[in-house]
Amino acid sequence: MNLRFVESFYWAVQLKSITRAADKMFLTQSAVSSRVASLEDELGVLLLDRRDKQFRLTLAGTRFFKHAERLLDLQRDVKTEMGQAERLAVTLRIGAIESVLHAWLVPWLEQLRLERPELSLELSVDTTPTLLDQINRGVQDLVFAALPASGEAIFTKTLPSMAMGFIGSKSLHTKRLYKLSSLCEYELLTFQRGSQPHVQLVDLFNQAGISPKRIHTITSISAMAQLVQGGFGIATLPLQAVRNPLNFPNIKLLKSDVQLEPLPISASYRVDPTSRDVEMLVGSATSFVAAFK
Repeated sequence: MNLRFVESFYWAVQLKSITRAADKMFLTQSAVSSRVASLEDELGVLLLDRRDKQFRLTLAGTRFFKHAERLLDLQRDVKTEMGQAERLAVTLRIGAIESVLHAWLVPWLEQLRLERPELSLELSVDTTPTLLDQINRGVQDLVFAALPASGEAIFTKTLPSMAMGFIGSKSLHTKRLYKLSSLCEYELLTFQRGSQPHVQLVDLFNQAGISPKRIHTITSISAMAQLVQGGFGIATLPLQAVRNPLNFPNIKLLKSDVQLEPLPISASYRVDPTSRDVEMLVGSATSFVAAFK
């Protein structure tokens, strides 16, 4: 039995789509369909119900899926136990929010390159809603986002959160203390509508019965920092993400009587039964962030 065919069937079931399985395995849709069809011929049963466009397993397919998991687990264990002369090149897809990018993602990837030079990475930076949709659809193997994913067969690990603060211009925002009642007089910048920082900022003013001058929602940390440096307004940003004076030389943390809640960070991922590479990435990131200054 060709285990590559078994793997194709496994990912088609996990992702509930031949197309998504093809994307995951860097194959064409026809190649995955052919592999599943060959597996059906060998087993003498239909594994997929193809009577309509909805992805559905037959009873035989449901039973065989449990065997497929065990076969792929055994394959992985044999490779691990027997060892390999050299690690095979593998491509892993990682997604992250911009807060993680500006905080610790780059130095972690630099360390990872030294530890696992055979890895090829596909990195994308996007908003939390987009990343969660991508991990659910199988477009990403691992995402670092402000919310955990909750899809089937997806695992989540909580990483250290990021302290948030009000960030202003060094030259323009010179008060010793910025109370909420004075912050409402400025143009305020925060993350996209519905995000944790945006919701919290709106709630702070609502609870105090104060109407802010204007709240702008922007998905890019770089854009917010540049606007703040230019005197556009005051932003709520993760302190780790804007700490580097080389990147953002003319901004500073403003002292305030308001304590912002930290930005939560979660690592959401799918376990690959043929490899421990994704789990290795999660473990590496967890250890790196815990020690990162």
